[in-house]
Amino acid sequence: MIDFKTDSVFKLNPCDPQEVHSQIAPFLVPGERVVFTFKTVRDFVVFTDKRLIAANVQGITGSKTDFTTLPYNKIQAFSVETAGSFDRDSELDLWFSGLGNVRLEFKRNVDIRQLSQLIATYLL
Repeated sequence: MIDFKTDSVFKLNPCDPQEVHSQIAPFLVPGERVVFTFKTVRDFVVFTDKRLIAANVQGITGSKTDFTTLPYNKIQAFSVETAGSFDRDSELDLWFSGLGNVRLEFKRNVDIRQLSQLIATYLL
């Protein structure tokens, strides 16, 4: 489960959806479409047209994975911070009703504005 007390959950890079498809496919509902996928060395985050799914690979062997689903309709507010000259990473903060804040950090090569538009599209 995502630790809602930790400021930063992941430092993510874009990845090909096929890299995580076999792991995420069993969790998708009929008609649900993957829009963006991001990955660290082991963990990954998938943005679909309905929700955010965060996978936290656990243990030394990585045989155990925790999948956390965060539906867009539970987001009360969100904030994006674009990368700058000295701070090369961008950030997405999401406030979920009854759960708290989740912060996702992305490497400089991520267009955080696209994520903002995705969330706004399904939230507003």
